[in-house]
Amino acid sequence: MMGASYPTKKDLKAHVGKPLRYVETSAFGAEYKSNGQFAVVGPCPYTNRKWYATVVMENDLIKAVR
Repeated sequence: MMGASYPTKKDLKAHVGKPLRYVETSAFGAEYKSNGQFAVVGPCPYTNRKWYATVVMENDLIKAVR
C-alpha cells in the first residue's frame, strides 16, 4: 500500500485536480498508476497509519478520493 504525504484524508481530498504526493512502499514494484485507482495510507505508511483511502488518478492528476 502506498503512502500519501498528507496529514489527513480531508487534506488529500482538497488536492483533487493536482498531482499526488506519495511514497512507494512495495518491494514488488511500483504501485503508482497515472490512470486508474489504488489504495493509500497516511500520514506515514511505516509508523503512523491513521487513515486509508482509494485514489482515482487520471493523466497524473487526482480525479477522486474515496
